[in-house]
Amino acid sequence: LPAKAQENSLSFMVVGEVGQTPIGWTEFCLRYPREECRTPQESAPRLVLTNQLWKSLVHVNKLVNEKILPITDMEQWGVLEQWDYPNTSKGDCEDYVLLKRWLLIQAGWPRGALLITVVRDKNNDGHAVLTVTTDQGDLILDNQTDAVLLWWQTGHSFVKRQSVWSQNVWVLLHSPLVVGNVGR
Repeated sequence: LPAKAQENSLSFMVVGEVGQTPIGWTEFCLRYPREECRTPQESAPRLVLTNQLWKSLVHVNKLVNEKILPITDMEQWGVLEQWDYPNTSKGDCEDYVLLKRWLLIQAGWPRGALLITVVRDKNNDGHAVLTVTTDQGDLILDNQTDAVLLWWQTGHSFVKRQSVWSQNVWVLLHSPLVVGNVGR
């Protein structure tokens, strides 16, 4: 488990104004309106991170990372961007995130605590990760590592994520790690 976070520390992302919803999410919602994109959702307080929940996060992150073969949307679907479940056991970062999110929701985790997040990775490439809001900080599940880390430990620049009150509303993230105007 990560060390107990202090309120107002860097363990929690700073959420800003409403931002633009990624086109990949919008198109995903057109394909799965009832299953995934109903709104509003029940806003979840930060989850109390127990040893059992921690082990579950680590397990789901590692399981999906091992089971899915990385492949671009162009290679798989013939398009630049398509968010979907990795039903072919192949996918890109958003597909890993969607499967991790789905598995955790099926295990009883609240949607409002499982937030798809857009970042710039260490190579400054666009990337998606899953943020899990807990009392010990905002934790990241990422297909680039099996380690579940606090958001600021990832080396990513955080751009925007789903809001806790509606998965169809995306909010900009403000932090010392956000680079330039990547949130546009």
